[in-house]
Amino acid sequence: MHILLLASAFNSLTQRVQAELRDHGHSVAVRLVHEDTDGSVREAVRQERPDLVVAPYLRSAIPEDVWSLHTCLIVHPGPVGDRGPSSLDWAVHEGADRWGVTVLQANAEMDAGDVWASVSCTLPPVGKSDLYRNEVSDAAMTAVLMAVGRFASGTYKPSPQDAGAGRCRPLFRQSLRRIDWQVDSTSTVVRKLRAADSQPGVLDEVLGDEWFLHGGYPEPRLSGRPGEIVATRDGAICRATTDGAVWIPELRPRRAPGGPATFKLPATVALAGRLSDVPALPAPLHRNGHEDTWTEIGYREEAGTGLLSFSFRGGAMSTEQCRRLLRAYRFACSRPTSVLVLGGGRDFFSNGIHLNVIEAADDPGAESWANINAIDDLVEAVLTTTDRLVVSAVAGNAAAGGVMLALAADEVWCRAGAVLNPHYRLMGLYGSEYWTYSLPRRVGAAAAERLMQDALPVSSTAAHGLGLVDSVIACAPEVFDSEVGARAARLAALPATQFRINAKKAERDQVDLTPYRAAELSRMRSIFADPQHPYHGLRGSFVRKEGPASGSAAGPARPRV
Repeated sequence: MHILLLASAFNSLTQRVQAELRDHGHSVAVRLVHEDTDGSVREAVRQERPDLVVAPYLRSAIPEDVWSLHTCLIVHPGPVGDRGPSSLDWAVHEGADRWGVTVLQANAEMDAGDVWASVSCTLPPVGKSDLYRNEVSDAAMTAVLMAVGRFASGTYKPSPQDAGAGRCRPLFRQSLRRIDWQVDSTSTVVRKLRAADSQPGVLDEVLGDEWFLHGGYPEPRLSGRPGEIVATRDGAICRATTDGAVWIPELRPRRAPGGPATFKLPATVALAGRLSDVPALPAPLHRNGHEDTWTEIGYREEAGTGLLSFSFRGGAMSTEQCRRLLRAYRFACSRPTSVLVLGGGRDFFSNGIHLNVIEAADDPGAESWANINAIDDLVEAVLTTTDRLVVSAVAGNAAAGGVMLALAADEVWCRAGAVLNPHYRLMGLYGSEYWTYSLPRRVGAAAAERLMQDALPVSSTAAHGLGLVDSVIACAPEVFDSEVGARAARLAALPATQFRINAKKAERDQVDLTPYRAAELSRMRSIFADPQHPYHGLRGSFVRKEGPASGSAAGPARPRV
């Protein structure tokens, strides 16, 4: 079938639906449409003449003269009967441990149409955006494939919703999210922050200014006057509650009336120069267990394997984060293990350089150059590790340099449901991270060129077929880390592993990586140094979420993963 996807943004779910429907043999077009007009919807349908319309993420209603003539399926992130624009916000705020996704047919009443498919899911205690990209995404994809299959059969009749059983809840406004630092406990603060993550954040006052707080992790050992900033770590600030403290990784200034859109930054970057009296409290890198204090990077050993986990907000890696991860990687390589796992955990693997930090820099071109060199140093360290096998464990989405970081390893294990964007073109970049070596080595020169030029998301299944990944692990996000640990232990115990390490060293000793890096960076330097290059404008639009005009998702906008 020819399927038209209507979306308000090319977000993670839209990318996954596009990629997996293509895997199932469908022709798929994606159109980004305005919120404030329905003309773009009509035009998209007129041009594409689809057999079916699917809306994975649409913030505005489909006009009647479209849904009355075409079957339009809406993906609603809530169970049957749940209605309203803030479904998942309410679920996290109320502490629901089970939820669901419903695919329903558009009609005159929002979220009240006939049900084509409904799939339940668990809601572990993590942020809303993490859930949306993982458990909710898994349920949504299952429901979409079920609904599309039922539609294609031509015999299935969707189930009407009970008109009196629906629960329509209002938009979850900032008045409901407000934190009262003098009253709220750590668990209450964390719940409010998680329900607002990553958008819209929680509006609050920090050091006399208004900021949106993004992300929230409990801290069981630190305390202070409620609301006081008591520590910093890995770019985050730690604020005291009535019974403990919470780590807040990112801040976004409130937009001034008539001013430009603002964007998120690491909290210590946003508050630069104002935290001189606040102690920095790094967490130990090497952990004997699963300590309950928050940190971006951690290392542990199990059954002869090393597991270096990292979790950077939004998957972006700033210059400083790349350097910290490189130091941790070098430490991990000093340990007596034969297998080293890079990644694991859940959610994002990496999306490459940190465009927000770059945009906020006094000299974005210089910061771009510093960031690309820092991530290149990290990738080079992985590529030149010859005394053990390195495994990239890709729990969630990855893009651009983050994909190339994964490909630097000897094996790539990917959770089913992850989406890869192995390209740079939509941000106006040539790319680096040794992609001209690693990508053709994995998929061949022709496929590498096609991936770069098409600039389309790739599902885990398609990535496996191409050779981008070696193994797809079909499991829930919550158990990916333990599954990876068990597989890594079995790999370390294999007699053939030492033979593979010896062969790897002999092979790598014959490869000179210097020309690859030099050629890539030469192209990147000319881009960064040219203030008129499209990269600078595309970067600014991306970080401020100023999407392209209505039209194809193949336009000049980096996928929002």
